[in-house]
Amino acid sequence: MAFDIFEGTDTPENNKLAQDFFVRLTDRGFIYEKEVTQYYCENEDRFLPDRYVQGTCPHCGAKDQYADACEGCGRVLKPGDLISPVCALCKRPASLKASRHHIFALSKLSGQLKAWLEGNQGLQVDVKNYVLSWIKEGLQDWDITRDITWGVPVPGKEGTQSLYGWFENHLGYISITEKFAKQKGITNFLDYWNSADISHFVGKDIVYHHYLFLPAERLADGRYKLPNKIPTRGYLLLQGKKFSKSRGWYISLREFLREFPADYLRFYLTATTSYSQGDVDFRWEQFADKINNDLIASIGNLFFRITKFLEDNYDSEVPDPKGWSDEEETLKQEVAVVVKRYDELVEGNQFAEALKIVVELSHRLNRYFQANEPWKNKESAAKVLYSEVNCLRTLAVLLYPFVPFSALRIWTVLGVHEDIASNSLTRAKDYLIEPGHRISRAAILYEKVSKEKIEKQLAALSG
Repeated sequence: MAFDIFEGTDTPENNKLAQDFFVRLTDRGFIYEKEVTQYYCENEDRFLPDRYVQGTCPHCGAKDQYADACEGCGRVLKPGDLISPVCALCKRPASLKASRHHIFALSKLSGQLKAWLEGNQGLQVDVKNYVLSWIKEGLQDWDITRDITWGVPVPGKEGTQSLYGWFENHLGYISITEKFAKQKGITNFLDYWNSADISHFVGKDIVYHHYLFLPAERLADGRYKLPNKIPTRGYLLLQGKKFSKSRGWYISLREFLREFPADYLRFYLTATTSYSQGDVDFRWEQFADKINNDLIASIGNLFFRITKFLEDNYDSEVPDPKGWSDEEETLKQEVAVVVKRYDELVEGNQFAEALKIVVELSHRLNRYFQANEPWKNKESAAKVLYSEVNCLRTLAVLLYPFVPFSALRIWTVLGVHEDIASNSLTRAKDYLIEPGHRISRAAILYEKVSKEKIEKQLAALSG
């Protein structure tokens, strides 16, 4: 994955698209006006944006929740739902005050939403089922404007009302992609968007917005394709507790990168994040174990053994296997099976499983090298080294999405002149490094995570 374009939603393009959606949905009968109650602070003498109100969720009892949604149970909240609401600015009780607002007729789209959810096989079953249960309970129409002067102005009410953030912010998926398409010279953006494979990666706290609000708006508008997949993940915990910067219970990314390579974090989080909404618990001891025993002892060790053996015995030149044995053919077929399965897992967003089979392949390659003892058996050594070097190339391609910095280093040492980022996965199984090819000198990819470093990190938390 690479960022071809990276922007926020506070852009002229997104503001224009959001207002266009508002006008179009109004014209199509999906937006109407109604008098509603909004949270108001008498002390501040102002209507309060949702994030300026805090209280207890009426559904699950989670405290310190905002006015629009509960991070505990994922339910969307409307004004008046919070128990004991207070103004986040002055901490005094927030009251309710009448105001005329624009309402999106979400309930009108229940049938279309249900059909889309049931027909989309790319959505996580566990998420899909409880979104369907919300539809069965009955969807409520949705207040999409706020009495604030900042944000995206409501057409015709500039200076007094703005569009609710969740009405306009996810339209950034479209507006930012359209900006990228223009930079690439793509003239028919709708065709480009509607023929694409679209994935939205989200956290479980915004399921309601991405499984209901987002598709409902696009269905009501009628122009833009809905996402094929919405991979949904849980929270990241630290040593079993929520991150809290104010309490000192957090990891500074800047400080982490001073102690460890970025690939260590990428590897660990990928390996421990399952294809589910289950929370991920970052544990320093487990981090060290994963890095030392999987990344270093298997992948790093294999890379050094092969490159060092070539350096010491073949002057870093790939030997001619001079024929092929059943064992080498079996290994090559096993690699092809791994590449095919890897492709299926990555396409299914099961990244932990994809990384797992890559690590297992490195174990297999270590066993193959050890069992054949090329330092003793000179006759089979050339076959073993030729196979291993080509398998290292395969590993580099498979590892690149997860640990790009070290994968690129493997690629460089192997002396492969193709661009690894655009290297076709369909060729990952092929042995493309020819006899006589010279690689660079052996290199150590990784340094072991010491017990002292882990103790230092744990001490910083407890301190």
